[in-house]
Amino acid sequence: MIDPEYVTTAAGFASVIDHLRDEPRYAVDTEFHRERTYSPTVALVQIAWPGHIALVDPLAVDLAPFAEILDGDGLAVLHASTQDLEVMDLACGTAPKRLFDTQVAAGFIGMSSPSLAALTEKLLKIRLVKDDRLTDWLQRPLRAEQLSYAASDVAHLLEIHDLLVSRLGGRGRLGWAQDECDEVLRKGRPNRDPAESWRRIKEIRQLKGRAATVARALAAWRERRAAAIDQPVRFVLPDLALVAVAQRAPSTLAELRAVRGVDDRHLGGGIGTELLAVVADAENLAPRTAPAGPPPEVPRDLRPAVALVSAWIGQVATDEDLDPALLGTRADIEALLRGDDGRLSQGWRAEAVGAHALVVTLDVP
Repeated sequence: MIDPEYVTTAAGFASVIDHLRDEPRYAVDTEFHRERTYSPTVALVQIAWPGHIALVDPLAVDLAPFAEILDGDGLAVLHASTQDLEVMDLACGTAPKRLFDTQVAAGFIGMSSPSLAALTEKLLKIRLVKDDRLTDWLQRPLRAEQLSYAASDVAHLLEIHDLLVSRLGGRGRLGWAQDECDEVLRKGRPNRDPAESWRRIKEIRQLKGRAATVARALAAWRERRAAAIDQPVRFVLPDLALVAVAQRAPSTLAELRAVRGVDDRHLGGGIGTELLAVVADAENLAPRTAPAGPPPEVPRDLRPAVALVSAWIGQVATDEDLDPALLGTRADIEALLRGDDGRLSQGWRAEAVGAHALVVTLDVP
């Protein structure tokens, strides 16, 4: 492996940017922590291009100049990119204009969401040493072992990209893989709209009337509070406690403390009073029915087709060396059977299975 350069100065990072400016592609990975913060905290950025690996310390260097490279025409090669894209968007204000995700692409040669270590071993016969996965990347100084571990995350990505492009091109699937990578980019950062945060709490879908109204208000308040103090939402109020408060609708601190899952660490600094005010305000709103849940069910006469089409898609995936989850999930199948304009009815999936899936349903008694 190429000896990495540890970049801790603005001048050193400017040199990296100069090298990358004319590169047609580059590999990127990030190390970050989000266990105790609302947003991920970037701790290291690894960048590789032919003959070079740079490990950029964001605790010492402003990452903003990297936006020029991300916005440029170079192809960013990442593995399992979703969280890294969020980190780069937060740190640089943008995400790569062009993306090739090696984990996504591997699904088109029959590998099911492989780890980087598994993909490297399968394609390159190189075994990555991954003994430092639980390291604290925010501690300084970083040990030599940590730097080596971090460098290995990008050291082979460009070579893996070459092999995947060759295999995908040989099977006529390079366009499919690129379309799916483009979709990853289109999805962008996770939706953290406070008004929509209740959708991540499945128990809320079972609530009705005022309890549903209160739950939605509490979820929005919790999201705003978590963002303001930069803590995970579960630290502000766990899901179980939020739903229980919505059901009980307490009006005093004593009643609030008696709710399952609520304790003093959730109520200090006047937060208990603030939470009660949210409940009271929501109680004064007109009651609403249960929040909109999952899409409508598949018509009764087509329900047997879900299992049939699912089994058929699984067999197609096996026969064609495709990741079954990539090809079509249960939700995709149900959307197709409902007649929705879902993933199986458009793009490469429609070409691969969509029209045939509808034919399969005709065989259902």
